[in-house]
Amino acid sequence: MHAFRDLEVAAYCPRKLYYRRRASDPEVPDRVETVRDLAFSYEELLDVDAAVLSAPIEPDPATYRERLERARSELSIWDDLVDPAARDAYLEGREARGIAHKVLDDPPVPSLAFAGRPPEQGVWEPQSVRLVAAAKALAWEREQRVERAVAEYPAYGVIRPIDLTARRTGAYRRAVRTAESVDGPPARTDDEAKCDACEYRDECGTRTRSLRSMLG
Repeated sequence: MHAFRDLEVAAYCPRKLYYRRRASDPEVPDRVETVRDLAFSYEELLDVDAAVLSAPIEPDPATYRERLERARSELSIWDDLVDPAARDAYLEGREARGIAHKVLDDPPVPSLAFAGRPPEQGVWEPQSVRLVAAAKALAWEREQRVERAVAEYPAYGVIRPIDLTARRTGAYRRAVRTAESVDGPPARTDDEAKCDACEYRDECGTRTRSLRSMLG
């Protein structure tokens, strides 16, 4: 049984997963909790000037409200996102378990709120893996198909429903296999950008190359 978060990390960097498992459970930073809370305050952020002016949002308030207004007008699930059937729901499936920040009903859809920046389109692949894990766990509990999930980026006012496509499901399966196979430190990643903000960088021992060495 794998945690949703572990599968996300496995898709991002297997070596990071190895060190994460060896460490004590990290506490969720206060900023992350504060940003996630925004996902439960959309209507207030749209209607109350003081709320949006004091919120930890990244774009300017006008841009932020414009994005939320677009989501409210375009998303059929808006009312359910604002008032979900369940909040911070623990889900346990056949392969993975974890917290869905929101669960929508009829049809059942899990939603996860991410504190970081969204990509230009879609969702980041490791986050896609986590969303699929949540959807599959919800399907296991409800004993019915779950074909969609929602990624929310509350600090940016961005909400993106995704379909559980074959490609996304395939990435999830690879992450499960990776998580099951990590019993020692995997090879270091060649993607040095992943190391910059990694909390295990010093312990991992990955050395990023200098500009001079890359230029020869």
